[in-house]
Amino acid sequence: MSQVGTLYIISAPSGAGKSSLINALLAEKRAWQLQVSVSHTTRAPRKGERDGEHYHFVDLAQFQQLIDSNSFFEWAKVFSNHYGTSRVNIEQALQQGIDVFLDIDWQGARQVREMMPDAVGIFILPPSRVELEKRLQTRGQDSSEIINKRMQQAQSEMSHYNEYDYLIINDDFDKACREFSSIVNAKRNLQAGQIQLHKDMIANLLK
Repeated sequence: MSQVGTLYIISAPSGAGKSSLINALLAEKRAWQLQVSVSHTTRAPRKGERDGEHYHFVDLAQFQQLIDSNSFFEWAKVFSNHYGTSRVNIEQALQQGIDVFLDIDWQGARQVREMMPDAVGIFILPPSRVELEKRLQTRGQDSSEIINKRMQQAQSEMSHYNEYDYLIINDDFDKACREFSSIVNAKRNLQAGQIQLHKDMIANLLK
């Protein structure tokens, strides 16, 4: 039996850098079995986003059908758009030994942890509110109105950092990447998982 993967819940206010950290880890650790959970959303694709890679883009009627069929771990309405996390897709990946990163807010994290208490929570904070606003403006994805809404919401989001297992301050990006990688690496090297993964080798060593 292969080792079961770990579900990582990654939360942060918009602009704190969670997507950049996840993508950097996936690029660096290609030999590891890692993947990002692709959520469903009713919002329109942004420039460069592809269906099935960044999100599963659906209309409101399709989203409601998924809710009615109990297909989501969690779902929420954010800034007039709906977002949902596929339960089936994540469970299949974990059973195949793949570590899955789930990028959701603290409310979604609570819902997921009720069903999967073994999930590992990581919260990412920016070094300051000034830096957070600067990052939101620099990435050029949102209007000034949306940026203002995100900044208003940020304090509420950040107040839930203590509900997570790990905390990363994304001030120096390279340092934050190393901290993120060390968390995942430590979990992969826990004794139970290593025994399961290398049981034949260990048996030969102890003959």
